[in-house]
Amino acid sequence: MKKIVCTMLCIMLLFVLSACGGDVSEVKTHNVESESYSEEDIKAAIDTIKKEFKSDWKGCTLTEIYYAGDDCTKDHKDWADRNNADEVIVLLSSFDVDSSGGDGSLNPNSTYSDWKWILVRTDGGKWQHVDHGY
Repeated sequence: MKKIVCTMLCIMLLFVLSACGGDVSEVKTHNVESESYSEEDIKAAIDTIKKEFKSDWKGCTLTEIYYAGDDCTKDHKDWADRNNADEVIVLLSSFDVDSSGGDGSLNPNSTYSDWKWILVRTDGGKWQHVDHGY
């Protein structure tokens, strides 16, 4: 009976570990001056992406993420209108992809740089990720 229980626990552990998402344990960030957003606003946006990356980006390691700057964010302000929001923020990141190719849509064993994350919010609420890519 102990062997069966031990075997079942090992199988469950294997499933739990294989369901893990991306690695954000050593991601680096740096401050980018902004006239539009406070450090807390930017940190909240970064935390939103880190949380999503950790849960959904299996086989990927986020190495850097930071605010893209006021000019880049202004160039994407139409995303607020598209999503019935009143604010938009753009982040830039770099991440590594392992041999699995992530979800299959990324190049295996590669690094993606200047990857944009577009987030929106309304009335200073929580940031919502609405798009990403180049």
